[in-house]
Amino acid sequence: MSHDGVGLRAVMRSVSFLTAGALAVPFLAGCSSDEKVSKPLAGQDIAPVARNLVADGGTLKWAVDALPETLNTFQADADAGTSRVAQAVLPSMFRLDAGGRPVPNPAYLESAKVIETEPRQVVLYKLNQKAVWSDGREIGAADFLAQWRALAGKNSAYWTARNAGYDRIEKIERGADDLQVRVTFSRPYADWKSLFSPLYPKDVMGTPDAFNDGARRKLKVTAGPFKVDKVDTAKKDVVLTRNPRWWGKPAKLDEIVLHAVPRDKRAAALAAGSVDLADVDPADAQRIGLAARGAANPLQGSGKTSVKRLRDWARAHDFHSDDVKAGQKKLRKAISEYLDDQQALRGIEVRKSLEPAYTQLALNGSTGPLADERVRRAVARALDRRELARLVLTPLGLPAVPVGSHLALSGQPAYADNSGAIGDLDTKEAQALLGDAGWVPGGPVKEQKKTQKAAGPEQDKSKHEKKSDGDKDGEYVVGEDNKSGGRGDGGDRHLAREGKQGGAQGAYAPQGTAAPAAAAVQPLAKDGKPLLLRFVLPTGAGSETLNSVAERISAMLERVGIRTTISKVPDTSYFKDHIASGDYDLALYSWPSSAFPATDDRPVYAKPVPAADGSVNVEQNYTRVGTDQVDQLFDEALATLDEGDEVALIRKADSRIWATAGSIPLYQRPQLVAVRKNLVNAGAFGFQTPVYEDMGYLKKGAKLPAGPAGSPSPS
Repeated sequence: MSHDGVGLRAVMRSVSFLTAGALAVPFLAGCSSDEKVSKPLAGQDIAPVARNLVADGGTLKWAVDALPETLNTFQADADAGTSRVAQAVLPSMFRLDAGGRPVPNPAYLESAKVIETEPRQVVLYKLNQKAVWSDGREIGAADFLAQWRALAGKNSAYWTARNAGYDRIEKIERGADDLQVRVTFSRPYADWKSLFSPLYPKDVMGTPDAFNDGARRKLKVTAGPFKVDKVDTAKKDVVLTRNPRWWGKPAKLDEIVLHAVPRDKRAAALAAGSVDLADVDPADAQRIGLAARGAANPLQGSGKTSVKRLRDWARAHDFHSDDVKAGQKKLRKAISEYLDDQQALRGIEVRKSLEPAYTQLALNGSTGPLADERVRRAVARALDRRELARLVLTPLGLPAVPVGSHLALSGQPAYADNSGAIGDLDTKEAQALLGDAGWVPGGPVKEQKKTQKAAGPEQDKSKHEKKSDGDKDGEYVVGEDNKSGGRGDGGDRHLAREGKQGGAQGAYAPQGTAAPAAAAVQPLAKDGKPLLLRFVLPTGAGSETLNSVAERISAMLERVGIRTTISKVPDTSYFKDHIASGDYDLALYSWPSSAFPATDDRPVYAKPVPAADGSVNVEQNYTRVGTDQVDQLFDEALATLDEGDEVALIRKADSRIWATAGSIPLYQRPQLVAVRKNLVNAGAFGFQTPVYEDMGYLKKGAKLPAGPAGSPSPS
């Protein structure tokens, strides 16, 4: 999963918080705005070279999860492909640097700053005088005005997914000349840099029809190094070609083709040459690493190779069970085809970093035992987050450091490790919290079915377990490549499925890793009911690694007397029917980080409120845990124009989110990108927005720089 630029935010996060009650919330020194900014745990891995070493011409075939349903990032069904297109063909006033911070984009801006704060906040944009749309018209105030009117939320004819920030604008005017745009806000808005990234032409934003339908399959007018040539639904391609009116450094590539390829087909596509760059899962990364080293060939030598030897070799190389069980002739054929692909994969390498997203354990606080804050805190104190991070990241050769914030990642200004608000692993404290909540050993607890083990969770024999052959499992990220696959500006994050097929790395354990044995602890009960939590996970090929993390968590909880059962549900229903609807106790899914947490993270942690029809509006707060205090801190952060004050408020909000224990950040997700070895300035981008005009193939005779690129070791 690749990173999205500023403004291509897939979804907003909401804010959960701790109410004053039986448990005090410690104030952390980490909330000080004077704390030094951290560094990213892993840098980019893109084989960077100077432009003069990049050949002119060529096509980059880039795998995406699906053909985008729309090219309008502000619509609800925008996805990762939408964001890729927008980054390459549309203006963004700001983009992200290597630390995930918004910086002015010189291709479009000479400057942008707050010039007045009283009586209203006024931002003055001075545009690059060379910046023009592909039809020759200057980018200017008319485009800003049209986008504001479309996204302000006042005209319901526009089918917009989000309007955060635009709803705070009072007016937009031409400045001293055509290259200046004055934006006046009705209320102070700290995250003003999130706006107009991307910026669409007035042709798209000017009318509801153009907004709703006109930009779904085509963009006639663009203003980036590339333009949209065509969307080919038959081939599942979006073809981007050089923009002849681009005023910046010319694109090195002739074209970029975004080609839809399922996750489980990407290794074969790379071997066949139909893809040059693709996010891959750890199994394929291992396979590519084996190809680089040259795997042993069990077919060489004697033609009397035993079936046992062939099957042992096939198992060691992750062949499917049906292939392993095949007769000798079929198995030899499968191995031969595999080895041919391995030979072709020698021209591929894996570039790796950490994705700007983290995986969390979500605790549903709306019902059952986890509605009690003390039980949620006990779960948090029972977890060894360092062990879980090592389980996932160490086999990939990536830094195994637990995430310490809900609202930022290491390297971003707002990051501080606020996990002290809940405390580190402490089984005695966890047991004390459970006892205080009334959960005590013994009592009239009914025997559990043999199909449900206390520590080693098994599949819940429920109607949800039934799956079709097409079901795939994986981890779920809210906001893919945005993360909408993009990070659009303000507003709701689009849900992106992450995993074997969906695109993100979830939990990865070495093959054969077993959960540690848990110390025998007498079951806990309250009012005659056992303390038993339902851990919901998706099913499908490749779910073993995700299960490994869940099993490890279950074993940790078993040590303090909390029993779990894992309920495996079809991938297609995992999020909608379980996470979003609240049909779970425990779950694993991920959120992307944001350069604008005051705007984007509020819906993820906001206190649920009753709706007019009697239902509860949870926004994106799927744990349903929130408080008025956290909401207030987010509101204050959003309204301050002092960056230091905003950081301090965000950190304070995060410490209180930790204390509520609605969700427990575990680890930053790995970013594994398979690329053709001579492809440069592309790969694992980390936080930074890709520079599309610099991507290309190394000139013949030129040498790649030494860097961190390389394939993960087999697990």
